[in-house]
Amino acid sequence: MNIMKLMKQAQKVQGDVARVQEEVAKLEKSYSVGGGAVTAVAKGDGLLKSLTVSPELLNKDDAEALQEMLVAAANGALQEVKQVANQRLQEVTAGLQIPGLL
Repeated sequence: MNIMKLMKQAQKVQGDVARVQEEVAKLEKSYSVGGGAVTAVAKGDGLLKSLTVSPELLNKDDAEALQEMLVAAANGALQEVKQVANQRLQEVTAGLQIPGLL
């Protein structure tokens, strides 16, 4: 096994991982629930960018149902962005599990 070849491969993977992490940081995914009544948009850095609520829901007396939809939409958007980020990193690292990447 050629150590220089291995080091070059490691440097390439390191560069690819850095590139993908930059791409993931710019990533945005949305997720809607309640037939589009609540929509959340999450960013690749794991933060929620926006949360949109249909005006019709704001007139309802059932605050508990609205709260549940808000949580579901936010969790869905965060999950979507995490899945895409993981997929992109797995493509770069050929499925290697490298701690601390995400």
